[in-house]
Amino acid sequence: MHINYADIEDAFNFVCFGQHYDHQAFLCKETGRIYWYSEFGDSPDELPADIDDPKYIEIPNKNELGLGKRMVLDFAYAHLSDDDIHSIESMFQRKGAYSRFKDFLIGKGLIDKWHAYENQAQEIALRKWCQMNDIMVQNVVAQS
Repeated sequence: MHINYADIEDAFNFVCFGQHYDHQAFLCKETGRIYWYSEFGDSPDELPADIDDPKYIEIPNKNELGLGKRMVLDFAYAHLSDDDIHSIESMFQRKGAYSRFKDFLIGKGLIDKWHAYENQAQEIALRKWCQMNDIMVQNVVAQS
């Protein structure tokens, strides 16, 4: 079974919205259906009774794929000065670091470069996760 990569990416973005485990998504590897769940009670789907069955796999959070602080620091080491890196390391010792980091990049004129870096790293990590979990993805191009 092939699954549309955009569907995996949408589920990943849903999972990453808010705090860790506020939102979850599960892929049925047999049908390709994705089930969406929110701790806030506004879940678009009711989870199947057998959600613990190995045919379901939970869509990972960004931190599970190494797309959190580690990715920020990798970007900083590649694009910023040592002083800036020290500032960013300090930011990530307190809550709200990610928004401060983005504000910092706006001030440096690097926010677009960050978004491109983040998007590329996310796609690479998600595709690798799919491959490791025997999930065959395809790109579906919208027809006009």
